[in-house]
Amino acid sequence: MAKITLVDDDENIVTSVSLALESHGHTIKAYYDGASGLAALENDPPDLAILDVKMPRMDGMEVLRRLRRTTDLPVIILTSKDEEIDEILGFNLGADDYIHKPFSQRLLIERVKAVLRRAGRGEEDTVVGPAAAADAGARAIKRGKLTLDPARHDCLWDGKPVKLTVTEFLLLQSLAQRPGFVKSRDNLMDAAYEDQVYVDDRTIDSHIKRMRKKFREVDPEFDAIETLYGVGYRYRES
Repeated sequence: MAKITLVDDDENIVTSVSLALESHGHTIKAYYDGASGLAALENDPPDLAILDVKMPRMDGMEVLRRLRRTTDLPVIILTSKDEEIDEILGFNLGADDYIHKPFSQRLLIERVKAVLRRAGRGEEDTVVGPAAAADAGARAIKRGKLTLDPARHDCLWDGKPVKLTVTEFLLLQSLAQRPGFVKSRDNLMDAAYEDQVYVDDRTIDSHIKRMRKKFREVDPEFDAIETLYGVGYRYRES
């Protein structure tokens, strides 16, 4: 099963979450402040990180921000905050899921399973994500300058690597599988999120915006992902 790093300054949360995850076969390492958690995540990357937002020394959003400079490690944000702006910020920074406290252990377990499955790290998976499974996804996709390899979670643009989170990869894969065809936000939600997880339309927009930024760091002229306002997105093969 998965190696999971939990970073939360609430000892009761750490104990209950650790016990719940360990009962499902996962190995847990826990840290009680953001700085220690970030150091551990960088030195010994797990299969999944669960980050609280409010922590001493460094908050969870800053930990996520720094992680995303170098890794596409799956991340779940765990927080007692319920303001929408915090959830949108988390997704903008590259979070894969977001769970509000208080939560049931059953909900946590199912969300962890879903994120691991999307990342291709679940025990029953052989390909990355639902879209890949639906379309013989282990095969590499080549569209103009774009190369996607679902089996390795590799993305290349004109031969240069582009680091994508699990969710970003699945969204791009869904678009690139049928270049020229418009995908609504609902279509993209279905491709990237499992188990009837609901996300706001703006969350999809945030992922697309962040993805474009990554490609433009490699190629300032990147324009392969088109927005059709009020309709959705499509991949334009040049």
